[in-house]
Amino acid sequence: MLYDPNHAIFGRRFGRNLARLVRVYWGSPDASRGALLLVGAIVLELATVLASVLVARAEGAIMDAIVRKEASAFLVTVGVFLTVSLALLLASTYRVYVRQALEIRWRRVLTAYFVERWMSPQAYALSEMHRGEVDNPDQRIAEDIRDFVASALGLSLSFLAALVTLVSFGGMLWGLSQPWAIDIGDSHLRVPGLILWVGLLFAGFSTWLTHVVGRRLIPLNFDRQRLEADFRYGLVRFRDSVEAVALARGEAVERAGAMQRFRHVIRNWWQLIVAQRNLTLLTTSIGQANALVPLLVAAPAYFAGHITLGSIVQVRYAYGQVSGSLSWFVNAYQEIARWRASIERLATFGEVMDKSSDEVKRGGIVVVPGDGEALRTADLRLRGRDGRVLFDRATLNVESGEHMALTGPSGLGKTVLVRAIAGLWPFGEGRITLPRASILFMPQQPYFPIGTLRAVVSFPASAGTFDDGRVHELLRLLGLGHLEGRLGDTEQWEQRLSPHEQQRLALVRVFLHEPEWLLLDKATSALDEDTEMGVYELLAQRLPRTTIISVAHRAALARYHEHCWVLAPDHDGRVTLRAA
Repeated sequence: MLYDPNHAIFGRRFGRNLARLVRVYWGSPDASRGALLLVGAIVLELATVLASVLVARAEGAIMDAIVRKEASAFLVTVGVFLTVSLALLLASTYRVYVRQALEIRWRRVLTAYFVERWMSPQAYALSEMHRGEVDNPDQRIAEDIRDFVASALGLSLSFLAALVTLVSFGGMLWGLSQPWAIDIGDSHLRVPGLILWVGLLFAGFSTWLTHVVGRRLIPLNFDRQRLEADFRYGLVRFRDSVEAVALARGEAVERAGAMQRFRHVIRNWWQLIVAQRNLTLLTTSIGQANALVPLLVAAPAYFAGHITLGSIVQVRYAYGQVSGSLSWFVNAYQEIARWRASIERLATFGEVMDKSSDEVKRGGIVVVPGDGEALRTADLRLRGRDGRVLFDRATLNVESGEHMALTGPSGLGKTVLVRAIAGLWPFGEGRITLPRASILFMPQQPYFPIGTLRAVVSFPASAGTFDDGRVHELLRLLGLGHLEGRLGDTEQWEQRLSPHEQQRLALVRVFLHEPEWLLLDKATSALDEDTEMGVYELLAQRLPRTTIISVAHRAALARYHEHCWVLAPDHDGRVTLRAA
């Protein structure tokens, strides 16, 4: 998903998206603790500014004592300077510490919010319906949230400090420039707060110019995060599929794809560094010119005897602080650009999840829990993502304890029917009533979580839920006795195990969980016929009361089931579901 240039950079959409992200944390139970940390961070920011004002006054007093050659006054002012410098050091250090403590708490709550929404049944619908609209959800959750929270606190607190600095040092500048006069011939022109007005005008012009030059950074940063994540995902995917690629001798194609994605990164990077170069040239030039402004303005007053050398030191320090506060936007522009991109990426992610959830709720297929112990479908019509009708008028009744096989040619929608029963397929119309019982779905390619083998066989329960002795027995029953001693090992098990070992390991889960209903979607397709026969005999022995629905790829599998339903085209070419 590319950045939309029609969105105003800081318009109504930006405000709405920012408010939504902020509410997630500040409306959470942790907000009260966060408020205490925020108050502490604000107090320390203000203390830092106050200490800076006192340091400036102490520096001016030191210079005046030197000019007057007053040793005792010099020693007193040095003592004051050291004291306020220590206070400045402590305030500066702990303001960062407190801010980071709040940052990690905010990030924890916001990450949990997005993880809960993303790792849910709607994730499947989102990936099916909006796969072109949201790229790299993992990066948005891991990196964009981190950057958003860090910049939200960093920018807001630094902006507050800039405002307080402007007021504090602005008043100092106003007072210091009161006695100044500009000599024009025999006339003396006095402009109250002259150097403050100079700073305001200079900062206003600099801010406008910086925005004109730097606004290109916002879409470039948005695209940089997407392109970098695409490149990284391709490398991870190759790592996870290295055996399949090697067997297909597809390294050259994968290499070409990786370098093509990297070329997009490079092109974006060059655009980004050119834009950053232009902005850096501008901001550096502004900074260099700004350093001379207080001296150029104050020098005539000093030469005319209106102010002392100590006043010059104070003016320069105070002007630097005022100028820095007025140039906050200039100095923070690159971070603001990255922050704006993070907000946009998180906002679009949230919007698509909202839209996906609404579409599932409004979907034509209604999946509801029933009061009985049967699974029923009524006038079910399933469609593909493209709107094509897969099959029509499907009425299916499965009573508790039955074993039913679902057969038919490939590509007619048997797997889609299982997904619809699971509530994952919103495309179509009709009603599915689920039994009041525990249901376990077992797909053709089982999912193995990251962790130990014990965690793999326990999934979706947590590791250690089942007794190791029972796990060992089931591993031996399913021909996986060589794995008995590896329950505590952590591996990439989907790469270490062959397809038939993966399916047998997934069957271990079935016997551990003992579901009341079991839906097998070609879950034994990698097994040979003798092993498959043994699996169904074990199911009958160990789970005699479990209702089983099997999507069969072999016709012989039907003999292990009491009922057989077939998906097949009728005389007019439409696919229907009927009893065999």
